Amino acid sequence: MKINTEFLEDHQAKIQVEVDPEPFEDAKLRAARRIASKSKIPGFRPGKAPYPVVVRYIGEPVILEEAIEILIDELYPKAIEEAKISPYGPGTLEDFKLDPPMLKFLIPLSPTVELGDYRSIRIPYECPSVSDEEIDEAITELRERQVVYEPVDRPAQEGDQVYIQLSAIRLNPKEGQNAEFINKRDSSITIKPKKSDEAEFPYIGFSRNLIGMSVGDEKTFSYTYPKKGLYKDLAGVKAEFYVKVDEIKARILPELDDVFAQSIGEFSTYDEFYNAVKNSLEEQAKEKYNEDYDNRVLNEVISISKIKYPPQMLEHEIDRAIDNLNERLLQQHMDIDLYLKTRNIDMAKLREELLPSTETKIKKSLILMEINEKEKIDIDQDELSQATTRTIDAIYQNWPKEKAQKYLSNQESMSYIVSNIMMDMLTQKTIEKLRSIASGQEEKLEEEKKEEAVEVTEIAETSSPSEDAQAS
Repeated sequence: MKINTEFLEDHQAKIQVEVDPEPFEDAKLRAARRIASKSKIPGFRPGKAPYPVVVRYIGEPVILEEAIEILIDELYPKAIEEAKISPYGPGTLEDFKLDPPMLKFLIPLSPTVELGDYRSIRIPYECPSVSDEEIDEAITELRERQVVYEPVDRPAQEGDQVYIQLSAIRLNPKEGQNAEFINKRDSSITIKPKKSDEAEFPYIGFSRNLIGMSVGDEKTFSYTYPKKGLYKDLAGVKAEFYVKVDEIKARILPELDDVFAQSIGEFSTYDEFYNAVKNSLEEQAKEKYNEDYDNRVLNEVISISKIKYPPQMLEHEIDRAIDNLNERLLQQHMDIDLYLKTRNIDMAKLREELLPSTETKIKKSLILMEINEKEKIDIDQDELSQATTRTIDAIYQNWPKEKAQKYLSNQESMSYIVSNIMMDMLTQKTIEKLRSIASGQEEKLEEEKKEEAVEVTEIAETSSPSEDAQAS
């Protein structure tokens, strides 16, 4: 067997295997016997017909096809071993020739990564602080959820909820068009801020006309709908509105005190609640900053590294992305076909859209795996055990009881869970390691350790008795 290997630019290898005549003839004889054992050849028991008889009865092309299958099963593993290549997945037979017998395989290669000097990367790490205004906004949102409306005996003002009788007519109705387009009705209107652009009925800014009105007051005012606005069927219509105020309710927000804090959660005082909101916002800001920072670092590592992977790997990952998308769609009572129709695209276009993000994902994953191995990053077994327990508890809480028990009693399912948790933990630890290196934190910690070691040594030398003192 002679082997010739050609490495292609797309990270695949072409292997040409020239088969010696003897093994090829032997493969044809075995193929004939295998076929004869499954066929009824007149005058012979299964598998006992001579080769020439099988050729005449079955045909040489069928025997050759079976012989090629035999040769592939036997020679393909040997060819890979002798060519000293590491396949990403199964190869394909590209060509076969009879004279001389020759097989040509196209084999995707395992991805490779040549890391650049990632330890020299330095990117300033400046996690933003949370401002008092941001804390106040978050607290205001929580406060808004407990707003109540109480009747008041005063003119309406911004923020009030006003109960009115409302009707409207067109001032310039077209021929045959009904002048009245809002029949008299009871409505509840909240008076919006002056610069609000929220959608509002019957038009944006309508509620401002109610300011200063008291219960029992009536008012008539006009408005011309813009040609390009929210209500297209009223474009250009000049309308006259009539309102009568039936009731006014003031918007009452809870006081920012201990009682309010206790209504939100397990807080004893307002200060305790305030600090919890502050810590939560800081944690969110840190997570967001770290995500952006880590992506910057990874992109920098990618730019200085050489990453190679076969096209089959990219196609496989795009398939997985589409499968994940389909699973999410099914949860929304859709499927991939309906999704494509709503977007007016086909599967080829979807795959094209997923290409850039999938390429980036592959590169980042390969980079992290390589750094993980180089840095010899490992996970704590206690942490793994705790994370696995949390995942199992979540499955029991969110799945139907019988389904959860059946799934978790399966050894393959448990292995899958643990494997995924391990990969996630290793990935996270590797990302944190890169962040520590790029931000200079690792270097700073090493310097601090050196300084501590020097201090310990100096203290030990100072406290040791002198040789003269020991002698005396």
